[in-house]
Parts: sequence; structure tokens; C-alpha cells
Amino acid sequence: MKTIAFIGLGVMGKLMAANLARAGYLLQTFDVNGKGNRRSTREAAWGADALITMLPDGDAVREAVLEALPALKPGAVVIDMSSSDPAGTRALGRALSARKVAMIDAPVSGARFKAKDGTLAIMVGGDKKVFKGVLPVLQKLGSEILHVGPLGAGHAVKALNNYLGAAGTLAGFEALLIAQNFGLDPKPMLEAINASTGRNSTTVRKIPQDILTGRFASGFKLALMAKDVGIAAELARGLKLRTPFLKETLKHWRAAQKKLPRDADHTEIYKYLEKLARR
Repeated sequence: MKTIAFIGLGVMGKLMAANLARAGYLLQTFDVNGKGNRRSTREAAWGADALITMLPDGDAVREAVLEALPALKPGAVVIDMSSSDPAGTRALGRALSARKVAMIDAPVSGARFKAKDGTLAIMVGGDKKVFKGVLPVLQKLGSEILHVGPLGAGHAVKALNNYLGAAGTLAGFEALLIAQNFGLDPKPMLEAINASTGRNSTTVRKIPQDILTGRFASGFKLALMAKDVGIAAELARGLKLRTPFLKETLKHWRAAQKKLPRDADHTEIYKYLEKLARR
């Protein structure tokens, strides 16, 4: 595998593509905002052994992949590294299979910092043989690469992971608000929590790096977090499962999305929770 078409050069995509280029792959890139060395998705796909998508949602992925399909050679592999709906991924996989093009879903976790140094966590769904064939490519992008099941499983696990992250963010930020209003110094409080069972990514990273500093710059948008929690909720709904805490979590992320700027970082939900707490 030598030639890779890379579609989507946003915050994450441009860093991931740079890692592949440094590893010696021939990159044919395109982004709707005019970035890239090709003029269209289809042009980027010509002659590619693999096509990687890193786009905002499943609809954008489907549009890009179907545009590229006439240019993809039999035996090529589509690697969707976006956060997409698992059912949509499986439907797209069936359409590709009819043209002898394979597909795996390989969404990532770790934000732009891990994208930059190639240490992303990657959760992969799809045929194991196809997975093994693209593993050398994925190893240039991530340090924790886990095959989690058939096609669509990667996107399901990513949505569930981000639901847990979203719920933990709400709980962590509320705990911080309570502590501050009680007169506690957040730093020793966090040291105690991070040595105890309440430790999570919010207490370890988000509160000290984004909230206490006022940076609000995790590199992951609030709108994307709300989208991923919505995917988890839709997955539960399709399985006819009652998930009240998931429903409540989604309610707050969507409410914050309406109140905050369109491009707000997801850590800015703290501002929404701060106002909510003082009503």
C-alpha cells in the first residue's frame, strides 16, 4: 500500500495526513475548503490503494465516498476515520462491496495533540483480513489500535466512548463548581480526586488545562461532542433500550450547543453549566 487519498484536512485531518506523508506514503489530498493537492475527491481517489475520510459526520463521508467510487480501483480500501453513524457505515460498506471495494471504520480518540504526534487511540470495525492489510497505515497515526468487531463496530464504540466522556465532563465540571463555591482550592482537590476513584479525563486534563487556565482549547468542538452523544442515543433507541442518563446527557449538550458560539470548544460547556448553576 503506497498511495493514499486523504479527504478532510481540518484540525485533525491535516495533522494525520502530515504523519502519513512523513512516513513515505504518496498522499493525494482534498478538502472542500480548498486545501489539498487535488481539485476534487474523485481526482484524489484515482489510483489510490486506500481512501481515508476524516470528515464532520456520516453524511459528509457518504457523499465523499460515493463521489470517489468511480475512481477507486477494485481491491482498494475505504477507511472512515470520522465519527459516523454505525448503521450508515454498514449501508455504505454494502454499496462499496458491490464494486469490490472494501471498507473499515476506524474512528479516533485523542484530539489534535495526539493526532500531531501519531499516538491516537483507534477503534476499528471491519473484516479482520482487511484490518490487517491496513494496519501499517494505522500504525503511523495511532499507538493504541484495537479491532472491536465487524463493520460499524468502530463507530459504535467511538460514540459510546464519547458518551462516557461527555457524561464525565458534565460531572467533573459540576464538581468543580461546587468546590469553588464551597471555597476549596481546585488544585489540591484535583490531586485528591486524581489519586482516587473519581479520576477521569476531565479531572486529569480538561479542568487543569482548559478551565482553570481559561483557555477552552481542547481541540474538539462542542458540536462534535453533541453529535457523537446523539449517535449513541440513536443506537440505544434503535435497540429499543431505555437509557435515561444518556438522554439527560444529550439534553444538556444540545442545550449548550444552542447557547454557545457555533465553533465553541467542547470544554466551553462549563460556561453553560456555570450559568445553569446560578439560576
